[in-house]
Amino acid sequence: MAETSYPLPLIDHRQLCFMKRISFFLILIALCIAPAITAQTLLDTLSLQSIFHEPYIPGVRPGFAGFSPDDKLVYFRWNEEGRSETELYQVDLKGKDLKKAPEDHQRYSEISPDGKHLVYQKKGDLYLADLNFGNERLIVSTKDYDFGPAFNNDGSQLAYVADGEAWVTGVTKAFIKQVTKKKEDDPGFNITGWAGDSTLVLSQWDNSAYKEYYFPEYAGKYVKTGSSRRGVPTTILSVANTNTGSVTELARNEGWSGSDISANGRYVLFDAMDPAMKHRTLTVYDLAADTSFVAFEDSTTGWLYGTNSAFAPEGDKIMFQSERDGWNHVYTMNPDGSGRKQLTSGSYDIPYANWLDARTLLIATSENDPGDIQLYKLDVQSGKKTALTSAEGHRRGFRLSNNQRYVVYSKTYFNEPAELYLVDLKKPKGEIKLTNTVPDGFDDMGWQKEDYVKIKSRDGETMLSASILKPEVPDEENGNPVVVFVHGAGSLQNVFKGWSFSYWREYMFNQFLAKQGYYVIEVDYRHSTGYGRTFREDVTNWMGKYETEDIEDGLAYLAEHYASADTSNVGIYGGSYGGFMALYAVSVSPEHFDAAAALRAVTNWENYYYTNPWYTLPRLGTPEADSAHYAQSSPITYADSLSQPVLILHGLIDNNVGFQDAAQYIERLVQSGNEDFDLMIYPTERHGFRDPDAWYDEYRRIYEFFEEELKR
Repeated sequence: MAETSYPLPLIDHRQLCFMKRISFFLILIALCIAPAITAQTLLDTLSLQSIFHEPYIPGVRPGFAGFSPDDKLVYFRWNEEGRSETELYQVDLKGKDLKKAPEDHQRYSEISPDGKHLVYQKKGDLYLADLNFGNERLIVSTKDYDFGPAFNNDGSQLAYVADGEAWVTGVTKAFIKQVTKKKEDDPGFNITGWAGDSTLVLSQWDNSAYKEYYFPEYAGKYVKTGSSRRGVPTTILSVANTNTGSVTELARNEGWSGSDISANGRYVLFDAMDPAMKHRTLTVYDLAADTSFVAFEDSTTGWLYGTNSAFAPEGDKIMFQSERDGWNHVYTMNPDGSGRKQLTSGSYDIPYANWLDARTLLIATSENDPGDIQLYKLDVQSGKKTALTSAEGHRRGFRLSNNQRYVVYSKTYFNEPAELYLVDLKKPKGEIKLTNTVPDGFDDMGWQKEDYVKIKSRDGETMLSASILKPEVPDEENGNPVVVFVHGAGSLQNVFKGWSFSYWREYMFNQFLAKQGYYVIEVDYRHSTGYGRTFREDVTNWMGKYETEDIEDGLAYLAEHYASADTSNVGIYGGSYGGFMALYAVSVSPEHFDAAAALRAVTNWENYYYTNPWYTLPRLGTPEADSAHYAQSSPITYADSLSQPVLILHGLIDNNVGFQDAAQYIERLVQSGNEDFDLMIYPTERHGFRDPDAWYDEYRRIYEFFEEELKR
């Protein structure tokens, strides 16, 4: 079936005044009358309509929801018809007996120390039941919302939170007691866990210094605007005596932090970073001796990433991850910091590590290739690794069962959208595929397996991962134009041996572009994760510079190895950070990029600092102290000299990258007399678009934009 075109005029600067009067109305009407897509269309051809409308071509990826309390079932969220609205499903550990699960089985639960009972929240109250939710009885019912239950070591008491206070109730004996009494304006308590029979470890999340960011009301009843509170939080760690009610503050940290309690209850670990994420300390509190000491420190001029730490399930050995040697590896040490041992090493990362028992870790590694993630068991004493998986693919989202025997994760491979897999850690016989959710006809869509390549950057040392899609019909005489896709978030890995997790729509759109005669290339530019500390931190103080160079090196590789690739005719597009990169690259390197489409793009990083300081502070510092970093990293700085056409698409009530970025950038172009731009505004869309018609509309516009600018 041929692609049906529903033209909507692009809006350029000459139409802005007219747009003020009618654009909102026209856009709303256009989105309402967009034609529906039928299931049959999905199987006929890859079209823009079919890519962005339900039912989705690859279906809906199953989202892990948890193990049943008895570890006999795996719960996941899914829609059997390939639509957005998901329901709870269950499957057994062999991938059999797939069916819908009772929604009330997906609940936060705490299993008793003897493994026979669980406590869970239901309608704001706490209930005790058998592992199969039988013999249910109410144990806590208050006028407040009761949550966060935690058994003590022998299961006789249960701690929980109600109205921001910590409470304790008896399980074997009937009693209830309020432990804390915070001041009125203090943040509420959360239960970290028990440290002995009468000591609770508590945490508080203080966001009183957050700023309120309001989204303006533009379109009346058609738009539900709101606000967001953002800033750098302060974590407060305390211990409370359940007998006396006394609360003692252990630590207070502004910035990221985590905590854990040793199995014997003697030690509390506090893993903390400063707001700029440049300094990390692992502090151990000895509750018995009433002392504390810094067991580990790490610092960098860039920013820290991928931190993780935990006590062993028995004893007091600490496992932690660090990029101290330039890569994210696994270490162990004693509570006083002695006996520190690096368990993994090499030019690769450990994206996941967790204790299985007192001497064994479950780890995921990229030692074969950054895009190929494999699972191992690691003996912490001998350092011996035992492979649990071997088939190539990208694995992520690892979740251990309650009894630590099973691990479930998502796995994908080229043109194989992610499914859930399981490994039995006690009797590993290979991985078991739990789900098979891709719709019939998916493999008939003519998917191209992208070329997964390694590119040496211009420095002669840095290796870049890239994926390349080739045009369905190469034009050996005139050459084929090139489109660069740039992933968002900055610190993300999107080039790997598999179907994209975050950009599955774009993955299909890129396939569509290849069918229309384009080369499509994506490069995991510096700033991306999975390639070591230096690779990520190179962009510190100047975002955009090295990323652009890496993409240029990708284009050079394309020109050298693909005869019909016309790298003198290149378009670039992306959303969020990818939109920023599209505008930045086309501004500073017009000799390499001929057109740019920017979705929900950051154009002025100073704006983003004031609405989301936790992102920009580690990378650029503050606008007041480091104005040069912000200026050289912001596309608006280069807007006056923009010489190539751009397409800007932005949601009017974007709750991440505010619409002011688009407005300020367009104003700068207008003031400079630039006429070569197009603008599309979506009045009812936030950062993550929701309406399929809006998704379709923006990518139709990108496609038509590239057709006009790159195929002249």
